[in-house]
Amino acid sequence: MNKCLILVLVYVLMLGSKKPFSQQSGAALASPTKKEMVQEAIVFIAGFDEGDSTYYGNAKQYFKKQGMPIVDSLYAIDEIVSYLNNAGENQVRFKEIHIVSHSNAWLGMSLKTTKTGERITVSTLQNAIQDYSIETMCDNTAKGSKIIFHSCGLGENQPLLQELKNTFKAEKVVASSYFNVFGGKYADHYLAKPYYGYYPTAESLGPAHLSKEFKQAYPDVAIDWFTPLKTRQESSFGKAYSFKFNIPVDWEFTFDAVTNIPTLEDKEAIMDWISESPEMAEVLFKLNIPIEKFRWRSRVQGNKLIIKGKTTVLCVLAPILQPNDTTEYQNTNIQDPILYQIL
Repeated sequence: MNKCLILVLVYVLMLGSKKPFSQQSGAALASPTKKEMVQEAIVFIAGFDEGDSTYYGNAKQYFKKQGMPIVDSLYAIDEIVSYLNNAGENQVRFKEIHIVSHSNAWLGMSLKTTKTGERITVSTLQNAIQDYSIETMCDNTAKGSKIIFHSCGLGENQPLLQELKNTFKAEKVVASSYFNVFGGKYADHYLAKPYYGYYPTAESLGPAHLSKEFKQAYPDVAIDWFTPLKTRQESSFGKAYSFKFNIPVDWEFTFDAVTNIPTLEDKEAIMDWISESPEMAEVLFKLNIPIEKFRWRSRVQGNKLIIKGKTTVLCVLAPILQPNDTTEYQNTNIQDPILYQIL
């Protein structure tokens, strides 16, 4: 018998069968798919310690004690997105994605856009996305995930938090308006409320003068400012202490002729010239630091005028204690809307 005729007869018999193939039989013939695995959490330690800082090392030890898997070699959002996309391709998802990164209200996050990119701010993140520098997050990779940022004060920057949520395509993003402290003397992890003061770098008038400025700035806060301004770490349970860091501002202006360059003889002349420039004044306005709190220097190089400013930020940290028990630190519960911003 002809092979074609045999095939036709088999096909007719199949159509005439009273019991068609079940869905289960069809599934058995299909290629097997890998079952999705949902993990509780993953932690990205997105930075490394420099100098005397132990922030990232302490955070790593804290999450290690929690039994969470840790990735400590990725320092850019593009690298983290790529890691999560690869996990998603292998059918692995995470309920919680923790990202540890330094952050402050003036310089943005230490986490970079790409490996060789800039620190993350709203503008640098938007620009990197528009330029396709950052890998696009796959739609379902973080669909049911919470992205939890352990970045000081990030919760107050809702535009950046929203931009991060969009980038990760996450169900929720969480960050605190307070400072995250890891490896404390009395707790492995707690939150602290920051209070800020400023002075021109290397021109401090001393803790007594600075404590008066803090008292004027925060008249309703019951802190003896003089003591924490001289204390760089926890001296006793729940007591405030301080740390400091610098914020530089650099400008360079090119003139058609050297004779057009203004003569700026002293600090006051520099500040007057800056105040008359809308662009320069806007930069200082966004920083929200008084112009007189910067140490100003200027110099002429060829037909260029170079202006440099630097301010030292004094940050006093007051650990947040339980409202009904001042012998205990407040729990770092990410569900607490008082401690954390949730978008």
